[in-house]
Amino acid sequence: MLVIWSLAAVSIAALLGLLWRMSRGVRRIVVRVDEFVDDWNGVPPRPGVSGRPGVMARLDGIEERLGRVEHELQPNSGASLRDAVDRVDARTQQLAPDTDP
Repeated sequence: MLVIWSLAAVSIAALLGLLWRMSRGVRRIVVRVDEFVDDWNGVPPRPGVSGRPGVMARLDGIEERLGRVEHELQPNSGASLRDAVDRVDARTQQLAPDTDP
């Protein structure tokens, strides 16, 4: 009878150890998923820690900056970088025209 109770106790202890190890793995996965969700949605500022914008807010900022760069690369009202390069090129052509051999 003592052997049966000993085997039952060992079996229960092994099962509890297995459940403990599994719960640690699940807890690590839950923490990683929580960090991903925080990165995706952003984190508001709190005392001592600055906030972080979420992925969609950062993508919106990138698209806005890209739009400003594209605006500078297209000829428009004369105020873009492309217009300035075209003006410098035209003045340079007047000062030193290309001579083809």
